[in-house]
Amino acid sequence: MTVFRHFRVLIAGFAFVFLWGGAASGAIVRDIRLGAQSGSNARVVIDLDEKVDFKIFPLKNPDRIVVDLPASAFSVNEKNIARKDYVNGVRLGKTPNGDARIVLELDRGAVIKRSFSLAPQSGFQWRLVVDLELLAKTDGLKQVTPEWYDNSVTPEKKSVPAKADKPKSKPLIVLDPGHGGKDPGAIGVSGVYEKHLTLAMAKQLRALLEETGAYRVKLTRETDVFIALYARRRFARSVNADLFVSIHADSIKKPQTRGLSVYTLSEKASDKEAEKLAESENKVDLIAGIDLSNETQEVTDILIDLARRETNNHSSYFAEKLMDEIRKEITVLPNSHRFAGFAVLKSPDVPSVLIEMGYLSNKDEERLLRQASYREKLARATVRAIRGYFAERHKANFN
Repeated sequence: MTVFRHFRVLIAGFAFVFLWGGAASGAIVRDIRLGAQSGSNARVVIDLDEKVDFKIFPLKNPDRIVVDLPASAFSVNEKNIARKDYVNGVRLGKTPNGDARIVLELDRGAVIKRSFSLAPQSGFQWRLVVDLELLAKTDGLKQVTPEWYDNSVTPEKKSVPAKADKPKSKPLIVLDPGHGGKDPGAIGVSGVYEKHLTLAMAKQLRALLEETGAYRVKLTRETDVFIALYARRRFARSVNADLFVSIHADSIKKPQTRGLSVYTLSEKASDKEAEKLAESENKVDLIAGIDLSNETQEVTDILIDLARRETNNHSSYFAEKLMDEIRKEITVLPNSHRFAGFAVLKSPDVPSVLIEMGYLSNKDEERLLRQASYREKLARATVRAIRGYFAERHKANFN
C-alpha cells in the first residue's frame, strides 16, 4: 500500500510536465491542403484560425499519418478535401480526450521529415505544415531496404516498452554502422565517406565477435543503404538485443583535434561540442511525435523514464569498460566518455553506446581509420570490453 500510494503521488507530481504546451485554447481547422507529389516528397498544409500545438505520428498496417490538435474543431468537411494520388482517404474525428484528429490514409509508408507552424502572412491565417518523404511501394521497398525497416513511431501500448521474454542463449549484439545511402556522414580530408568506414568497422567487429563463439551479432545495415535513426533502434528492440553499439566518425573545423570518444544518452549534453554533434546527427531524420493510445501520457512517460534510467546505468557501465580497453590501444579524447541526446541511443530497454572512432578532419587520424589493421585494434579492444561487460552482468545476475 505504501509503494502504491507513493507511486500515485509521483504521478500527481509529474502530471503537469506532460500536458500540452503553448496555446491555452484550441483552433478551428479551416482547410486541409494536400500538395502534389514531387519525386518522393509531398507537403500537407493544415489551415487554422490560430496557433495550436500538435502531435503527429505515422502508423502502419495500413499506412497512415495522424495529426492530433488539442481542444480543436473542424469547419472543413472531409468530403471537400481535394485528394492526391498518394492519399487514399482523409478522416476527421475526435480522440477520447476530445482533441481533433486528422488521419491521412496513404497508399505507402512515409517518413515525417519535418513539421512546423507558419504565422499569418500573404492572406493566410496560421498554418501547420507537414513535409513527408514517401517510401517506395512494397515491391521497390524490398529491393533497397532491410525487411525489418519500419518508420512507425508507435510505441507499445499500455505498458512500459519492454522486450519480449527470450530464451536463455548467447547475448545478442546489434552493431549499427552510422549513416549510409543518401547520407554520407562526415567527409574526410582525402574524400573518404564516414558511411564506408563505419560499415567496414562494423563488419570487422562482427567477425571478431562471432569468432569467440560467445555472441550472436546483427547489423542494422549490410550495404550502402539509408536507414532512419528511429528504425535503427527499433530494429535492436525487435530482435531483443542485449547491447546496441552505434559506430561513427566525426569531423570538426579544428584539424588538429583527434581522438576517440564514446557517448551515452543524456538530454543534457556534457559540453557544447557534444550538443552540436548530437544535433547534427539527429537531423538525419526527425521523429515528430508518438502514438499515445488510450493510456494517460503521464503514466506512460513516467514508466518509460524509470525503465530508461536503469538502461542508462548499464549503458554508462559498458562505456566505461569500453574506454578502459580502448585507451590501451589508441588515442582518445580527454573526458572521452561523453553524454548527448543522440536519437539512436534512446531505446528505453537496450543498453546503447555510440562510438566516435576519431576525426576525419585530422589527416593523420583519417589515414589510420582507413587502415584495416588500425580498425582491428579498435575492434579487438571492443571485444574485450564486451566480454567484461557481460561477465559482470552475469555475476551480478542482472539478467
